Amino acid sequence: MKRNNQVSLSAFAFLFSELVQYNQTQVDNIAELERRLEDAGYAVGTRVLELFCHREKGNRRETRLLGILSFVHSTVWKVLFGKIADSLEKGTEHEDEYMISEKELLVNRFISIPKDMGTFNCGAFVAGIVRGVLDNAGFPAVVTAHFVPMEGQQRPRTTILIKFADELEAVSHNKTYVRVDSYSGNENLYFSM
Repeated sequence: MKRNNQVSLSAFAFLFSELVQYNQTQVDNIAELERRLEDAGYAVGTRVLELFCHREKGNRRETRLLGILSFVHSTVWKVLFGKIADSLEKGTEHEDEYMISEKELLVNRFISIPKDMGTFNCGAFVAGIVRGVLDNAGFPAVVTAHFVPMEGQQRPRTTILIKFADELEAVSHNKTYVRVDSYSGNENLYFSM
């Protein structure tokens, strides 16, 4: 008998809504709420990469920058949201920035934001997932979620902005990296090959 690997959308929406509401009672401002959602997403992202690499890739991981970005944009997005992300773009202002954009990000679809929380973006949870996947794959980055207004659309699109760590980006062109974790779990060393 084949198992259905999809989670009911209504079950996810209810669970995510509860996560947001619980964290909202634990914080004093929007930035702290977004940070807590990002932390929750980070834990999911690290586990998603582990699970996917174990099941699908025979414990092999992507070792190239563009390869891991494509993996997140297509494979991870499809596993989590049932479709490939709308776009993956390289930033025009900075060499180390990339953007994944989604017209209607699932975590923002069923959320109505009160006026007193104007800039709150539930996409912080997805930014945390992306950061968890990238960090666990050996590509440390700062990942944030932003609303971007779209002409002719009522709701803005969500853009996940990825800014890679300088030491990795400086030598990332056409090189393969091996990630070595110390036993303390606090240190990551990157060697180019």
